[in-house]
Amino acid sequence: MPKPLVLLVDDEDKTVASVRLYLEHAGFEVASAADGPTALEMARREPVPALVILDVLLPRLDGFEVCRRLREGSTIPIIMLTARSSEEDRLEGLELGADDYVVKPFSPRELAARVRAVLRRVPFAGIEGPPIRIGDLTIDAARHEATVRGRRVALTPREFRLLEVLARAPGRAFTRAELVERAFGSESEALDRTIDAHVVNLRRKIEEDPTRPTRVETVFGVGYRLRGERHDA
Repeated sequence: MPKPLVLLVDDEDKTVASVRLYLEHAGFEVASAADGPTALEMARREPVPALVILDVLLPRLDGFEVCRRLREGSTIPIIMLTARSSEEDRLEGLELGADDYVVKPFSPRELAARVRAVLRRVPFAGIEGPPIRIGDLTIDAARHEATVRGRRVALTPREFRLLEVLARAPGRAFTRAELVERAFGSESEALDRTIDAHVVNLRRKIEEDPTRPTRVETVFGVGYRLRGERHDA
């Protein structure tokens, strides 16, 4: 069985060498790129990486722009590396569609654990149960696929997991803490505003008018709920 391929994008040789060592020891194959355009080219060629580790500060094209361009046509899981420690800077990557972030300086061992944690949630194959239908929205966990009026919606792994949690109990108001625990797991360090960022992205993709959502509703003082009645296919 081939090893999962991780694309490591960083222009610091020492960082690449240390992270490569830990990832290979953890059972991954590692390819590397030192600038944005090369990263985009490698992420789109065969074999397609199972996950991309993406530094923010890159030559020629920064990591945020690489993330944005990848998300235009790909759901590859992305972990951002950033030296910026403010919450706003970390949220910028999540709003662009990244699945996780790690702040520099970091432990390569911790990063390898984050990679394993993200990949455990992707693609959710083997989950029992039929697809969930709520109006013209369908969530097929076994195929990791969501459709609106028959049109496939390109969701990141975290966006899909968040939607799935909401869809399994439509009408129920979940707190942000509950969504972090149920969608991302107890090992996640996601913040309340991280959930908000993912909801904003989710609304852009499944709502007719994201500024006036009719599917993913805000429950003021609580969190979020998915409006509608569930019908299993």
